[in-house]
Amino acid sequence: MSFDLDAYLARIRLPARATVDAHGLAAVQRAHRLAIPFENLDIRLGRGIRIDSESVFAKLVTARRGGYCFEQNRLFGDALAELGFTVRPLLARVWLGASETPGRTHTLLLVTIDGQDWIADAGFGGSYAPPMPLVAGAEAGAPDGALFRLSEDHRGWVLARNGHPAATDGRGGGGDWIDQFSFTLGPVAPIDLAMSNHWTATAPGTRFTDLVVVSIALPNGFASLTDRSYRRYAGGEETSALIDDPRVYRMRLGMMFGLDLSADEVAALRLF
Repeated sequence: MSFDLDAYLARIRLPARATVDAHGLAAVQRAHRLAIPFENLDIRLGRGIRIDSESVFAKLVTARRGGYCFEQNRLFGDALAELGFTVRPLLARVWLGASETPGRTHTLLLVTIDGQDWIADAGFGGSYAPPMPLVAGAEAGAPDGALFRLSEDHRGWVLARNGHPAATDGRGGGGDWIDQFSFTLGPVAPIDLAMSNHWTATAPGTRFTDLVVVSIALPNGFASLTDRSYRRYAGGEETSALIDDPRVYRMRLGMMFGLDLSADEVAALRLF
């Protein structure tokens, strides 16, 4: 497909084309995360998840919906390529809450700028990690005050976070370094993404088939909905609530996450 860069930039409210450098990469990712929510609503609604470029653009840009990592980073990667970045996908294992070795159910991007590899991720729903150079020991701060660190061990590359647990989707722990995910740099073919996406969207007993999850980065915080549990952290202040009314849930989706679901669609989520 021909990528409509102007429509994408309007969707993420970025007023001009980004420069093809580390600053531009960070600006596009941050604008993307502030504008497009992470969400798995279509799984519960029985619509499935398509991750080809045309379907993702139609959903996240034209229809102004959100998506989860396979959708988000497809769109983000397509946009970066259109801007002139060198980019390819990677697959990762999410260690948050894992009691045994998890599958490769997350995708992120490897971006090469002037010979230096960077990781960038517009689709991690648990927290906000800024782009980072692929260097062991590299650290970077997030707008919510969290610190991220890259290291290497037997799992490959590992991204860890140390920050306030409220600036996560509830799986963040607190007061120490928590591994977010691990990844390797091997090539990822389209069929690898298709198989990982299919398992993530359909396997029974997993986070994305058992729960309805929505989150979005805030200018200096994070907000999330896990089923009916709402959490918001901004400017050092925490808010949490259990939503008991589908009308309030629908309003929260619209006002905080920019998602316009009908009353019938909210009912079809089977949360009330």
